[in-house]
Amino acid sequence: MPALRITKQGEPVLKKVSQPVDYEAIREKLPALLKDMWATMYAVRGVGLAAPQIGLNIRLSIIDIKPGGKSRPLVLINPKMLSSEGELREEEGCLSLPGIYARIIRASRVRIRALDAEGKPYEMSGEGLLARAFQHEIDHLDGKLFIDHLPFEERLKVMGLIRDLKKTWN
Repeated sequence: MPALRITKQGEPVLKKVSQPVDYEAIREKLPALLKDMWATMYAVRGVGLAAPQIGLNIRLSIIDIKPGGKSRPLVLINPKMLSSEGELREEEGCLSLPGIYARIIRASRVRIRALDAEGKPYEMSGEGLLARAFQHEIDHLDGKLFIDHLPFEERLKVMGLIRDLKKTWN
C-alpha cells in the first residue's frame, strides 16, 4: 500500500502548471515529504513521481530508474529542460493512469537543470529511460500527462479505456 494517495487522471491538480518551489520555505519539511514520496513510488514500483501526483501543486519530482539494478535516487526541484535531441518511440505508463500504456514519441537525449534535496543546483544529461523519465516528470509539473502526446485518434481510444478502468481505480 502506498504511503500517500496517488491522484488519478481527471483530478484537477494533474492539469495545473505547478508553482515554483521556494526551497528555504520548505527546507525543514522537505525530508519528510521526500521520504513519503519515495515510499509511495517504490510501493507501486514506479520509476518517477511528481508532486501533483500526490496532490501538491509544486515543482518537485523524484526519479529512480535503477540503472544496472542499483538505486540512484534523483530529486528534481524546479527542473528545467535545457536541451533535447533525437527521437525515441517507446511504451510509457503513468502511476496516475494505472493500467494504461501507449507508445509515445520523446526525445532520446535531454539535459536538465534542477535543485537537489539540499537546494544545490545541478545539471544532468540523460538518455533512453532516464531521458523519458525527465520529460515525463517535467510534463507533470507543466500540467500534462503522457497521453497528451498521443495523436487525436489514439487519444480517443485511450480515453475509452480510461473510462472503463476508472471504475477499478481508488
